[in-house]
Amino acid sequence: MKKTVLTFGLLSGALIAVLMTITTMFADQIGFGRSIVVGYTIIVASFLFVYFGIRSYRDNVLGGTISFGKGFQAGILITLITCVCYVGSWLVVYYNFIPNFAEEYAAYTVADQRAKGASQAEIDNTIKQGQEMVEMLKNPFLNAAMTFTEPFPVGLVITLISAAVLRKKEA
Repeated sequence: MKKTVLTFGLLSGALIAVLMTITTMFADQIGFGRSIVVGYTIIVASFLFVYFGIRSYRDNVLGGTISFGKGFQAGILITLITCVCYVGSWLVVYYNFIPNFAEEYAAYTVADQRAKGASQAEIDNTIKQGQEMVEMLKNPFLNAAMTFTEPFPVGLVITLISAAVLRKKEA
């Protein structure tokens, strides 16, 4: 399992890291409003390696059969490797190339609230949340933990679906 998990985890991790870095270079053109869609599309595309990793493990190592538990185990390990690559690349990009990201995003959310006609109380709350986010992201450990929570739920869902779809008992 180790070889399969490392191979597919690192392929997935490399893809997510490269695509996220490229997307970051074009962040101004994409805009914050569309960046969520682009970002999660990248995350889903990268986690397709979970499916292929479980299938490869089933077909090439286990002789064509796999339980849900073994499939889940392989898939979640691939997911964890992918998430670590995502977090590592984000920290490098964030602290070296876009250190003002949090401030710019906070300003965007306030402007978005104003454009939608939010009350002053809602705008004040958004400003407060933005300031808290800026402070949290200054701490690399909190930044890493928050960043990990972006791709992990997607990887978990794809792992569960893949393990269920690919399970195959002996004939």
